[in-house]
Amino acid sequence: MEDSWRPAAFPCFSGSLMGSLVRAVLVMVLLDPALLTQEHQDLSTMEPLPRLNMKFDPWKMKLTWDCKENTTAIQCGISDEENGPVTKKVKENECHCIFQNSIIHKGSKLLVKVNINQSQIREELIFTNAGENDTAAQNVSCSIYNADFMNCTWAKGRAAPGDVQYFFHIQDFKRGREIECPHYVEDAGIHVGCHLEGASGFSSNIYILVNGTSRTKGIQFFDDVLLLHRIEVYNPPSNITIHCNKSHCLIQWQKPRSRLNLSNREFQYQLDIHRQNSMEHSDHQLVEVSGDLENKYNFPSPQPAARHTVQIRTTNSRLLHWGAWSPPAEFGSEERAPSLAHVYVLVVLGTLVGVQMLCCLLKRLVGRPVPQIKDKWTGGHLTDDEIIWEKCTPAEGKGDHEEVLTVEAVGESMSRV
Repeated sequence: MEDSWRPAAFPCFSGSLMGSLVRAVLVMVLLDPALLTQEHQDLSTMEPLPRLNMKFDPWKMKLTWDCKENTTAIQCGISDEENGPVTKKVKENECHCIFQNSIIHKGSKLLVKVNINQSQIREELIFTNAGENDTAAQNVSCSIYNADFMNCTWAKGRAAPGDVQYFFHIQDFKRGREIECPHYVEDAGIHVGCHLEGASGFSSNIYILVNGTSRTKGIQFFDDVLLLHRIEVYNPPSNITIHCNKSHCLIQWQKPRSRLNLSNREFQYQLDIHRQNSMEHSDHQLVEVSGDLENKYNFPSPQPAARHTVQIRTTNSRLLHWGAWSPPAEFGSEERAPSLAHVYVLVVLGTLVGVQMLCCLLKRLVGRPVPQIKDKWTGGHLTDDEIIWEKCTPAEGKGDHEEVLTVEAVGESMSRV
């Protein structure tokens, strides 16, 4: 009776079946660590990925790494604040990259990707500008003039110490030239500028570097890439000629000398034409002329042509960075008004002559002696103005008679003796 109500859901296992189950569990437990150990041994026997050992030369802008066998799909890159990320593909068996137009004084990140034995290796290198902040040269500016001369200037860094000294370098990657400044400009013994000749021998763009030294602080460097056509300042046009007829004045000129042999269309000109001795706005014209017009301009000027002056300056037609004005050139037939300086001289001379004549007249009137009244009480006494003419007889032995004229001080008429 008691065995009849046992729940059918809980079957009763026999002793042999229970032993088989226990043995199976023990085999699984003992076998699993062995499998794990074998897998661990397989992983430990795999070779680690090789390192590329990246190196960067900031002066040559050259990134290098170790060459490995069976390397494919090589790629390098650089990212800086000025230009953003730049990537390049590298040929097989080449283990370097050169970044010619990068500006790195604010820091940069360099990258290399290679595939070796179907495994990709990626490495990065962070480059920083060593030295203390605000010690680098600041306000660096360069310009080219007279086609062949280059001037660069800079200022001392705000945090630079008193013993800082700066040095200026040029790297022309395309032509393989490296130049240090031959002629420095100094201020209190510190290099603050550079003057050099031979700019016409540079390629279209160059890399400049201003670094510094000090015994007390680390000095940061400044670098930049210069596009030379952007910093060239043209001289004024030469050989300006003006020919006038009854209706127009033809103004012609020659294009200035430039670093490169540019066509006429690369130039833009500005003419400043104004009428002499006129303050009217309509008599002052500013005209722009394209180099395509064969370097000439027809200025309407019917006869009689008023006197005008013209000045011309030049720029690159793509940049509009104007150079200096040419000396004024005059044209027209109207006579010039007399110079104010001449008028002032004439007025002064006339005043001096008038004053001198007035002084002479006053002196003559004031210096004339006053007539004296004859004193009747003096009797026979002679005064200073009386002369005994009897004593002035002719000398003996002479038959000639001399005539003597006397003028009395009182203005009486002259008498003949």
